Formats: sequence, structure tokens, C-alpha cells
Amino acid sequence: MTGNEYCALYKKSRDRAYDALFENYCDYVYAIVYNKLRSVASREDMEECVSDIFANIFFSYDTDSSFAGDMKGYVLTVAKRRAISAFRSLTARSSHYSEDTEDELINFVSDTDIEHDSDASETRSILISKINELGEPDSTIILQKYYYDRSSSEIAEQLSMKASTVRMRAARALDKLKITLAAAGITL
Repeated sequence: MTGNEYCALYKKSRDRAYDALFENYCDYVYAIVYNKLRSVASREDMEECVSDIFANIFFSYDTDSSFAGDMKGYVLTVAKRRAISAFRSLTARSSHYSEDTEDELINFVSDTDIEHDSDASETRSILISKINELGEPDSTIILQKYYYDRSSSEIAEQLSMKASTVRMRAARALDKLKITLAAAGITL
């Protein structure tokens, strides 16, 4: 969701704007909060933090701004800052909190990076949808060539085409794909 889309929706209906904001970024924000608070917070505390983040975004975003880019960066910044604030608040209330505890938690490394996994999943989803938008046979050629690592002659046999035609269509489809992905904010 871009800033312009959100502002236009906000001017039409504040409720629909809030719903769209929540629908687009709920999983992303929850992943950030979970990653920051999993060692000190209960599920209810995390859900409260997520609610606070969306309230903060909804009430503090300047709908009169001329920002037209993706709101993901803004949402990320608000979510991280609020989650860190919640972490400090929760650990300060803890009876066995000390400076050493915070240092230990900062150095705590998990095998799973939920933020990265969420970003990668979103990127894959966008990539697949943009490949499908290319239409047939270009989408099949791109998937077979780059996902299944098939040669042009194997793809040509499967699609009843010449190998040279497959190579040409793949090059053109890849150029189109780069342009549509760049418009979506993804670079190859």
C-alpha cells in the first residue's frame, strides 16, 4: 500500500483505511513484535503492542503529506520503536531485571529470523504474481528456466516451440519482469 492509496482511502472512510492498513501489515508487524518481545512478554502483551502500533500509525500518519512511496518503511520504523519501548517497559517492571539481563537478551541469537522470513515470503509472493501476469507461455518459460533450471531445448520440447524462440521469449519476458518488479519496489 502506498502513501497516496492510504491517504485517498482515509479521506473516503477512516474505518476502511484502518482495516486496509491492518490487513496489509498485520502479519509483518506481529512478526516484528514477536521477534523483539518473545523472551519477556506474554501473548497478550504482544497483541497489545501490535494494537498500540496500529493506533499510533493510524493517528499519527500525516494524510496531507505528499509521500507516494510504499508505507512499509514507515510501518517498520513505528513497529520497531514501539516494540523496543515495550521491551524496556516490560523488563523494567520485572523484579529480576538488571543491566546484565538486557545485555544477555541483546546478545541472544535465534536460529530463525522472523522479520527476514516474512520479507522473503512477501517478496516471493509478489514475484510469483508478477510472473503470472506475464501470461502464457512467458510465465511457463520463466518458471521452467529459472525455478526448475531447465534448458531452452527442454522447455521448447515441452511447449512445442523452437529452442531459439524460447530463448528470445525468455529474454523479453525477463526484461518485462524486471520493469514490473522495479515498479513494485523489488530489484533483481
